[in-house]
Amino acid sequence: MAVHRSHWLLLIAAFALSLTAQSALSADDPIAQVRALEHASLLVRERGQDRLAYHADTARIPASTMKLLTAYAALETWGRARRFHTDMFQEASGWLWIKGAADPYLVSEELDRLVTALKQQGVRSVAGIGLDDSVFAPDIEIAGRSTSTNPYDAPVTALAANFNTLNLIRDGEQIRTAEPQTPLTATGERLGRSGAEGKQRINLREREIALRYFGELLAAKLRAAGLAVSDAQRIAPTPPTARRLFRHTNRRTLAEVIAPMLKYSNNFVANALFLRLAVPDLASTERISLAHAQQAMRTFAQQRLGWKTFIIDDGAGLSRTNRLSARQLVTLLDAFAPYRDLLPPQDGDPAVRAKTGTLRSISSYAGYVQRGGVWEPFALLIEQPVSADLRQRVASQLAR
Repeated sequence: MAVHRSHWLLLIAAFALSLTAQSALSADDPIAQVRALEHASLLVRERGQDRLAYHADTARIPASTMKLLTAYAALETWGRARRFHTDMFQEASGWLWIKGAADPYLVSEELDRLVTALKQQGVRSVAGIGLDDSVFAPDIEIAGRSTSTNPYDAPVTALAANFNTLNLIRDGEQIRTAEPQTPLTATGERLGRSGAEGKQRINLREREIALRYFGELLAAKLRAAGLAVSDAQRIAPTPPTARRLFRHTNRRTLAEVIAPMLKYSNNFVANALFLRLAVPDLASTERISLAHAQQAMRTFAQQRLGWKTFIIDDGAGLSRTNRLSARQLVTLLDAFAPYRDLLPPQDGDPAVRAKTGTLRSISSYAGYVQRGGVWEPFALLIEQPVSADLRQRVASQLAR
């Protein structure tokens, strides 16, 4: 009896050792870890054939890998060299009007160039500043955007400065700008006082605040350049009687806008492009709505990529309603290959170029791995909590 019991104890011990060994092996094998997940998909293709496929056709939440679709649509529609513009008008009364056309990269340095051009046009005084964002519907609410003050929740407007965000420092009751090129304005000071001590990177909350801040910032830069500027502002379409002074063209090309958008996962830029793509040439006078943008991107995905079953709710991947499969992302990456250089290399592994995606309990990664001198597309979608570095370890293993 004792011998029989000893035999079973040895078998149990051997089984336990086997499980421990398998667990250790799995810990060293990130792909095996993904295969063990219930809510995950992985696909990598080699020379047009599936090299590794796991639930590749299951629709999942893509998070910020959705930005790859927005980037591809923009590049295919406008080309790498496209530059965005903003039109400047003046009324006989001295009012200056700025008509936004959804330039997503109107940063402080671009406003300096704009002010220089105004002076060259002979403008010496401004009776008031008119702010025209009528390219977009006034009631746009991006799907998935929350009411937090975080920069990634910035409102999207057709006229915006610095991605509709503020970079401030609060020291007690003193508020100062954290950027020497960006003067502190009344709106910045007011919002800064409601924030935490120390450095703050916050968003401008809503459309009207964002537009008024744009006017304040432009007025501050005009005054710094020696112009007399009234505090008066108006948010409205540009009057038909206003004379166009010039068209300001951003010095950044579309490629130079998209590369940092993908690297830093800028939601404002992605959704500004997403909306603007609804009417690429602005030929229509109808204001662009979120529904217009959603339909335009659905049509693009169907016609250019052959996608059939999918959901596109926004262009940045903020919405948890978005649905794509790993196979659809890889199909997109096959088409995106000419623009692969715009994707950031993975930290510590130049054989991987990919876009991350992160939401609560969502981890995604899509891009290219280099094997034998050839770049192969891959997509990883996970809908359950995992370690933060799992996706990078998977990609690095795929590249070996």
